Amino acid sequence: MHSLSIFGTSSDAGKSTLSFAITYLLHKQGIKVAPFKAQNVSNNSVVTDIKSGEIAIPQAFAAEAIGLKTRSDFNPILLKSGGASRAYIILNGKSVGESDVWEYYRNMKKLQPIVKEAFMRLQREFDCIVAEGAGSPVELNLMNKDLSNIYVADTFETKIILVADIQRGGVFASIYGVYNLLPKKLRANIIGVIVNKFQGDMSLFDEGVKIIEKEFKIPVLGVVPFRPFNLGFEDSASLMGYTQNTSRAIIKVGVIKLPHISNFTDFEPLVVDEEIELSFVSNVSELDSCDVVVLPGSKRVVDDLQWLISRGFDRKLRSKKTKLIAICGGYEMMFEDILDPNHVESKSDSIKGFGRLKGVVKFQNEKIVQKGEYNLFGVMVKGYEIHNGITKKRAKAKKNFYGTFVHGIFESDELRLKIFSELNPAYKGYNFVKFKNQAIADFAEHIDRHIDMKKILSSLKL
Repeated sequence: MHSLSIFGTSSDAGKSTLSFAITYLLHKQGIKVAPFKAQNVSNNSVVTDIKSGEIAIPQAFAAEAIGLKTRSDFNPILLKSGGASRAYIILNGKSVGESDVWEYYRNMKKLQPIVKEAFMRLQREFDCIVAEGAGSPVELNLMNKDLSNIYVADTFETKIILVADIQRGGVFASIYGVYNLLPKKLRANIIGVIVNKFQGDMSLFDEGVKIIEKEFKIPVLGVVPFRPFNLGFEDSASLMGYTQNTSRAIIKVGVIKLPHISNFTDFEPLVVDEEIELSFVSNVSELDSCDVVVLPGSKRVVDDLQWLISRGFDRKLRSKKTKLIAICGGYEMMFEDILDPNHVESKSDSIKGFGRLKGVVKFQNEKIVQKGEYNLFGVMVKGYEIHNGITKKRAKAKKNFYGTFVHGIFESDELRLKIFSELNPAYKGYNFVKFKNQAIADFAEHIDRHIDMKKILSSLKL
């Protein structure tokens, strides 16, 4: 059976959600399938079930949706934002330090075997691998540096589905251009195109389908109506596209949108909570209307700490009257001092924190990457840690304050109820796992209704 590549005709065409949905639908057909992306660029990562490595959210989300334990092979290369023109490199789940971006691209020949070996390990275990592409596959000046699109499709002779975002405009040009700029060998492996994110009367695009199929000679596998899916966010750009029904909201939560915000899937349980109105704030004046403030994780804690001070957030964050939840990097900022003797994040040995908590945080070279069950504030919570900072306690609670290194805390129904019922006794909460499972099944069914899975299946089996 062939594996499958999902190429976008542009960035943010919906590759991640369609890759997840098709993986889920293949699994439901009884096919042993696995998600894959050669290289992700995102500060949003989770800790894997196997060997405690880091991978990006979309592949972890797709794996968990079909009951697979997560592993680094699903995403063998992950880049996280570093300093100017630099990135933190994570290979096979493990951090290998910071590198200049151009130096990284010059080492492409050394990175290709990492991708190849991960894919081959999955091939030995699974019948089909759904490989998500990245951006556009035909950035001509970068095609020889492309790991996620051309390299995977060419090396493993995957079948290919193109995904086009009709909301962007220029959908015909993007489909025609990508198809004709692809190498001839890959064009022969294209099953067809999915036109994604359609809004309005579907019949208005009937003529469009005929044009693509007759003029471009590319089969249309489906036209998918836009449907919000507030789970599995890949990056902060996709997160900002969330939708909420706030008609029943009784608590307003403000998450400070740090320049290097990380692990923002922490807030998915709040996005879909009908009793909560969630907003991401960039100005201190917006905090006055919030019942509670969340200071989230950060990939560059010192830089974001300085940004907060420059934007005037420090008075609010220092005040014991501000009801605050601080997570990971946000938790580190709350101490009196951040010590960085090895210059992990800064050129200074010591940086003043907001001082809401007594004591210091010390950055160490070795990153803590672990997943488990934690006793937080008297509640047993499943979560994970990804941080260089260490202090005496991984969590602290005070009046108007909860802080912890642990990500994923809002997925706990019991902890959510504890925190938010203190803010408003009328808060009742909901079952997040039940909601998530139903949302996944409903979204996959929505995709199944609008794409030709029979054609996809038959093409993979040829």
